[in-house]
Amino acid sequence: MLTIGARRPVSGLAFVAGDALTLPFRDGIFDVVTISFGLRNVADTGQALRELLRVTRPGGRLVICEFSHLPVRRLNWLYERYLAGALPAVAGRLSRNAEAYDYLAESIRDWPPQEVLAGQIAAAGWSGVSWRNLSLGVVALHEARRPG
Repeated sequence: MLTIGARRPVSGLAFVAGDALTLPFRDGIFDVVTISFGLRNVADTGQALRELLRVTRPGGRLVICEFSHLPVRRLNWLYERYLAGALPAVAGRLSRNAEAYDYLAESIRDWPPQEVLAGQIAAAGWSGVSWRNLSLGVVALHEARRPG
């Protein structure tokens, strides 16, 4: 992704590859930090959230966009059946990397629901944690502030 992004240079913007558990930036440098569809892929969610806090200035914002769970139990059950059965079957026919869709389904299923993730964000030191569901809860947008 960095290679593709670097093909379209933006004045004053540098692309940096780094480990979410040890970000290569000094403390309090960013007004806003965000991660989209990646937090569930880090080895230690709490550490990643603390690192994001570290590099955010006091009063700065956190925005996380991540796959989630439908709040209606029956709909969530149907959605998980789709993830486990239909998605891999379709991906097997359309994708050169069908195994990635198996992982996608597993990582979404094993990811905590919105309120649990909100608790993890707060436990990492963020305040004013909230979320809103998008697409019936297939995706959730979590927001918080660095106290300060």
